[in-house]
Amino acid sequence: MILDYIGLKEINGSLIVLDNVENASFEEVVDIRLENGTMRQGRIVQLDGKRAVIQVFEGTRGISLDNTRTRLKGHPMQMPLSPEILGRVFDGAGRPIDGLGNIFPVKKADINGTPINPVSREYPKNYINTGISTIDTLMTLIRGQKLPIFSGSGMKHNELAVQIARQAKITDNSGNNFAIVFAAMGVKNDVAEYFRRSFEESGVLQRVVMFLNLANDPIIERILTPRCALTVAEYLAFELDMHILVIMTDMTSYAEALREFSSSKGEIPGRKGFPGYLYSDLASLYERAGMVRGKKGSVTQIPILTMPNDDVTHPVPDLTGYITEGQIVLDRVLDNSGVYPPVSVLPSLSRLMKDGIGEGFTREDHPALSNQLFASYAKVMDARSLASVIGEEELSPVDKKYIEFGKRFESQFVAQGFNENRSIEQSLDLGWKLLSTLPREELDRVDDVILDKYYEKAIQSDSSVTEPEKSIDE
Repeated sequence: MILDYIGLKEINGSLIVLDNVENASFEEVVDIRLENGTMRQGRIVQLDGKRAVIQVFEGTRGISLDNTRTRLKGHPMQMPLSPEILGRVFDGAGRPIDGLGNIFPVKKADINGTPINPVSREYPKNYINTGISTIDTLMTLIRGQKLPIFSGSGMKHNELAVQIARQAKITDNSGNNFAIVFAAMGVKNDVAEYFRRSFEESGVLQRVVMFLNLANDPIIERILTPRCALTVAEYLAFELDMHILVIMTDMTSYAEALREFSSSKGEIPGRKGFPGYLYSDLASLYERAGMVRGKKGSVTQIPILTMPNDDVTHPVPDLTGYITEGQIVLDRVLDNSGVYPPVSVLPSLSRLMKDGIGEGFTREDHPALSNQLFASYAKVMDARSLASVIGEEELSPVDKKYIEFGKRFESQFVAQGFNENRSIEQSLDLGWKLLSTLPREELDRVDDVILDKYYEKAIQSDSSVTEPEKSIDE
């Protein structure tokens, strides 16, 4: 039996309140018919006996207390799913906005997902090649991992997101089953158009599913956007055996929408006004990444978040760092000096890369090279600190070599063109070329077998290039 509830008890912001509701359930979807016949959707977000608080997706403007009809649908919000979903563009609530019509679903799935049994999880292995040297070499993205990007306001995280989506690929025989799910939350119209145009012009849109929640869209949709995106990712990965990379930007906009929604419900705020359940709410999104035993597909996440005032202790990056397996940090100083992508190497890491690189995955020298580049760049920072006190001219010859290594490392290895797609071999070879500018005795993180094979080769190839240049200068 279908019941319509006529009239409302209360309207508060984006929330409406119904009394004397029978057999309602948390997260249940409702249809709301206004006095003029238009329809809106909502979901039950709070139950207190027979009193139901409903969140209206499109906002409550124009809703009457007397003549509004509310109908409970009997199920939570669902996302229509089909293999044809690839190449489509949706709004934040999963409605098509590309003019290609509705999805004809093979099935519908609850956007809140189903928790993965920890016992059935497989340990993430095998890397995803992004074509970006710093990420592939020093903080390798592993299939099934969640690896966030910590950025700041006005930095080039949008360009980096587009470059990763355009270049990312897997290297084994299942490479044809790789796709991107891209979710943008709270972005301006020009940024949304930039994302769409970039994917169309680069020809990768047919393997991308886009969700665009604009800054002028209802903030309630912002809470749904990552859940709709992850539901699509899970369907493609675990039912169609695809390897899916989910890029979500900007998680800070999502958290701020959650804070506003929590405040409208009258909940007690926590740190900086965010709800006390922010950690578990973020975890409910991030933990939907992974691999399941018996399934060929995988879900990998790159959440992107902007840190207010570049503060890494802000609740959103702070809690994200606890849940995820590492982070990629963008540096304001590098960005201001024109380095793209401005990846800050030392505070960045990938906790799972040790099991997805090396012989059989990338190349045998990869782990040792990565460790040595980290160690050498740390000494660059020490040498720069010393030079700021006593002057560069007073440094020892070895410290001067580290200063020169640091300049070349940032200008040749970290810096990379927006359209430059480097293979893992090119990145590793470039790392050895830079290390060849340092004395061999300084490379204490690499064993002699690897040094004999790659360091000596890099010195020979580097000298064969640089010697003619010196003679021309002379």
